[in-house]
Amino acid sequence: MAQPIGAVFMDPGKPLVLVTGATGYIGGRLVPRLLAEGYRVRCMARNPSRLAGRHWPGVELVKGDVENPETLAEALQGVTQAYYLIHAMGEDRPDFRGRDLRQAETFGQACAKAGVRRIIYLGGLGDPKGHRSDHLASRQEVGSALGADGVPVLEFRAAVIVGSGSASFEMIRHLTERLPIMVTPRWVNTRCQPIGVRDVLAYLTEAIAHPDVAGIFEIGGRDILEYRQMMLIYAEARGLRRIIIPMNVPLPGLSILWVDLVTPIPVALAGPLVEGMSTEVVVKDARALDVFRVRPMSYREALDLALQRLDEDGVETTWASSMAGEPEGAALGAHEGMLLERHQRLVKAPPHEVFRVFCALGGENGWPAGNWLWQIRGLLDRAFGSVGMRRGRRHPRELRVGDPVDFWRVEALEENRLLRLRAEMKVNGDAWLQFTVRPEGDGSRLEQIAFFEPHGLLGLLYWYSVLPFHLFVFPGMIRTLKRRAEAAAAELGRKP
Repeated sequence: MAQPIGAVFMDPGKPLVLVTGATGYIGGRLVPRLLAEGYRVRCMARNPSRLAGRHWPGVELVKGDVENPETLAEALQGVTQAYYLIHAMGEDRPDFRGRDLRQAETFGQACAKAGVRRIIYLGGLGDPKGHRSDHLASRQEVGSALGADGVPVLEFRAAVIVGSGSASFEMIRHLTERLPIMVTPRWVNTRCQPIGVRDVLAYLTEAIAHPDVAGIFEIGGRDILEYRQMMLIYAEARGLRRIIIPMNVPLPGLSILWVDLVTPIPVALAGPLVEGMSTEVVVKDARALDVFRVRPMSYREALDLALQRLDEDGVETTWASSMAGEPEGAALGAHEGMLLERHQRLVKAPPHEVFRVFCALGGENGWPAGNWLWQIRGLLDRAFGSVGMRRGRRHPRELRVGDPVDFWRVEALEENRLLRLRAEMKVNGDAWLQFTVRPEGDGSRLEQIAFFEPHGLLGLLYWYSVLPFHLFVFPGMIRTLKRRAEAAAAELGRKP
């Protein structure tokens, strides 16, 4: 009999399934769907603590690394089927193809020793004879390597996955949103068969119910489109007018650097994606429709669902979900389609003291590091008919959701953990300032992030125009917050 755990019913008679890559885009969405079907799920990650915030009742979290065979035996113990959702693309290492192959071989060998009955793998479409991309070639090599030691492999091959937060979708989305006129490389004329992320997840979930099925299954949506058509359909869905002019770009690297500049996708990930777009990726063998119940949706249907998720702030996972966190210090980058500036510091004070300090920002308390710059920004805001800094704050120390704080408003507040402010100033986009604190060692780790979602090219230009001021203001702010929290903690320690 199935036993209820929270809102999930896990059937002890169903097989134990291992999900690798659970911190990633697909893995993070697959786990709750497996739980909904009643499967017993174990997730393996190099750093299981990164999964601690997921609401996955009953899921086992184990530490394991496909580059370290000794860590795999425990993760695979008792597992009947294993999902392999790991790849090295996007990591800043030159030999991701060789690394992918070695990792797959190691995992396949470990599965054979552990008696795993089958590996389920999500790879990439494309004719191996016509590949002009290391990325696509690597995805197919991995499928072969996983089964080299005799474990059957069910390999799904897909092209562009259309879903909120996927790398390919975010690249298309941001290019289309930010550039009214695009002079593009010839790859925009390459044909592709995009598939909605919901359909991919449906295939992966149903696969468990077909334990004897192995081999390669090509999966795609209902439409075969050029990348140019995909961007124009996106523009139509968003009510945008866009002109696309395909031209020969002299150096492929220029295209990759442009994607890195205009979209949130970094060079390490943009390079393999752009190279892959020069190869046609279309389903040639439609056997998946005969074996599985999935009936894929159209590109427009998948696109509308992705945009709805974005509008509702309901994005489950993103291409950046599995990327390593930043070490002590600062970083410029992107997250969920937003430009960001992140700073972190270790603070010799408990989380409640750090929380109290950053909740006292603004109003008559002012803003540490360049308060005069904040005041000038407020005056400019008022000059353009907006709120400026005149609203101050309700209480000098206490906050609640909905409170104004100068030209910000409290959007989220979690006691002794998080404060997120949403900007209400005049700006070509949407902006947030977020502070989080968590215990670490004898003190805390403070993280401060400025997020910005630019609206069009003007928004992008605005971000880069104010970046020099950010590089002065935000590092100074986190240094001051650290100093104030440590001083408050020291003062409390001196009191009898």
